[in-house]
Order: sequence, then structure tokens, then C-alpha cells
Amino acid sequence: MSPARDEFRRSQLAIGALFFVLGFQYATWVSRVPALKARLDLGEAQIGLLLMTCGIGAAVSFPLVAVLMWRLGSRLLSVLSALALGVILMALSVVPDYPVTLLVLFCDGVAVGCLNVAMNAQGAALEARHGRTTMSRLHATFSAGSLLAALLASGVNAFTGTLAVHFGLAALLLAVLVAAARPGLLADAPPEAASREERKKERRGFALPAAATLWMGLAMVFGTVTEGAMNDWSALYLKDVVHAGAGLAPMGIAVVSVMMVCARIFADGWRTRFGDGRIVRTGSLLAGLGLALALLAGGVVPTLLGFACVGLGVAAVTPCVYVAAARQGSDALSLVAAMGTTGLLAGPALIGFIAGGTSLVWGMAAVAASAAVVSLCATRISWPRPQAAPAAQLTPETG
Repeated sequence: MSPARDEFRRSQLAIGALFFVLGFQYATWVSRVPALKARLDLGEAQIGLLLMTCGIGAAVSFPLVAVLMWRLGSRLLSVLSALALGVILMALSVVPDYPVTLLVLFCDGVAVGCLNVAMNAQGAALEARHGRTTMSRLHATFSAGSLLAALLASGVNAFTGTLAVHFGLAALLLAVLVAAARPGLLADAPPEAASREERKKERRGFALPAAATLWMGLAMVFGTVTEGAMNDWSALYLKDVVHAGAGLAPMGIAVVSVMMVCARIFADGWRTRFGDGRIVRTGSLLAGLGLALALLAGGVVPTLLGFACVGLGVAAVTPCVYVAAARQGSDALSLVAAMGTTGLLAGPALIGFIAGGTSLVWGMAAVAASAAVVSLCATRISWPRPQAAPAAQLTPETG
């Protein structure tokens, strides 16, 4: 294996560990929401606010993330935010009351926002450095982290219901992963190597986003609305509208998730062959059209096929948009990531409002429309193919 290929694999594994950390940490504490509910004696509305608080923290973190990316760089910010997520897990295991829990989860959302931007910047830099696609596989490791977290929660819960034990083990695993990943992360360009334009931009501070950035943000918003709504509403649609049995209702989430993971494993090859723009336009159109036809046809099998189209079609949307945004700079990447978090947070609730005012069929129709909007936004985005970045800009860290 050539040195360049060894270098690529080393950094790919290191950055993949960051994606794994984010998925693992989120699924770890979400899997123990029932335990938190019982311990703090919370009602359903309070649990809903807990979940929303984390999303709000991530959504409003954009200004802070933009500053930290400039000051610290994606490598250091990745390490610090990933370690912070482990500390937050430990804090959640000992929170004394509901207000403190809200504060801890708001901080969790901010740390998630920081890691989300920093690790995607690392992934985009890896593609640029080596001229190879990898972002979709990196996003697939996020799902792998969520899966392992669920398995660990089940295993630990079989022996003890103590949150401190579970979250302590999880935090230790996160620390080990971050320590192992750190040497392989890409080092950012030193301040003296920054271009004159970048230095001027840093001195100016925040500026209004360019039209290209807004189109990317809109694509991310509607893409995450589609993805989040399918996770939250597919089981209920199968049960209440299609009248699927209790054993089949959860299959909606399973079909979407499996198709997304499989598609992300292979999507980097598709991106190399067809280009990011075509993948996003075609995939989101497939998701919207497949779901719309499933809603018209009705029945369990057509519905599951339509859900499969959504999982397959939207799988590469966020990886491709993140790459495009990273090419515009850290400010654009931070804004697009924040808009994506907003879509993931607000999307399921919006579908609920539509369903409450009309029916769940119309709510799912709005999901199909969201996927179609992604395809339209993609026509307004420039999708350059990955190319090698100058070695002076990003090099693998050797220490």
C-alpha cells in the first residue's frame, strides 16, 4: 500500500471515530431517557422540553462555532468538543433536579454543534487533500455509533440500572476513542499561511451569508426535515393510516435506517462516478416521488417501499451538502450545520401540526414535498468534484 493511501486510511479512521463518537454519545443518553424520567419524576411535556433543549443548544451555537473554528481550528475543536460530550454524560448521571438537567442538555447541544461542524470540516478537508470521496462512509459511522450505544445500553441495563455505571463506561470509551483518533486528525493551516482574504474576513467578523450558502442551508433544512420526520412519524403512519400490525409498525424506521446506512456505505463510489450534484438531485427526487406514490397506493408493502426510497434517496444529501459548504469556508459550514439542526428539530413538530390540522397523510405528503424541494435547491448549488488541496494547507498531524 502506498504512503499516500496509508495516510488517507489513517486519517479516515481517525475522522470516522469522531462521527462514531457523536452518534454513540447521543444514542447513549437518549436510550436512558426513561431512567432520567423516573429518577427526576418528570412528565411527558417535561421530557419533550428536555429533548428540544438539546436541539436548541445545537441550533443556536452557530455564532460560537464560527468563532471557535477560526480561533482553534477544526482539529482542536473536534478533540475538545468530543471530550466535552463525555463530561456531559457524567454530569447527566448525577444531575440533582430538572433545571440543572435542562442546562446540561443545552450545553450538550452546543458541544454537539461544535463537533458536528468540526468533524465535517475534517471530512471535507480529507476529501480535498487526497482527491477521494469518503464523506458518506464517515456519516455511516455515525449510525454505527448509535447502534453500538443501543446495544451497550441494553447490556448494561441487564446488570444494573445505575446511570453512573452506564454513562461512566460510555464516557471512558469516548475518551479512549478520542485519544486514539487525535494523532490521525488533519492539522489546520497555521495562521501565517492563511490567505489575505481569509485574514480580512476574520477581522470583519460575522457577515451576511452569500446566496450560495443560503441555497445549501435550505437544502440541508429540507433534507433534515425529511430525514427527521421519517424517523418520528413512519411507525405511527403504518399503525394509524395503513393499519399495519403491532409487529410491522416499527419496520418503517428500520427500513429507512437500513437503507440509509447501506446507501452511505456505497454513496462515495456513486459520488466519484456521477458527481455530488447529480446524486443529490436524483436521490432527493427519488425520495419525494417514491413516498408520494406510496401515499397514493396505500397498503403495507407500497408504504415500506416508499419509505425505502426515502432512506435511499436522502442518505447522501447531508454528506454532499457538508462538503459543498466546507468549500465555502468555516462560516458557511457553521451556518449550514445550524440550519440542518434546525430542520431536524423543527421538522417533526411541523409535520405534527400539519397532521393535526388535516391528517397524517397530508403530513407525510409534506415530507415528500420537502424532499422535492431539496432537489430544486440542488440545482442552484455549485458542485465541484473533489480535488487535492495544497499540502501547505492541510497535512496529517504527526505528533
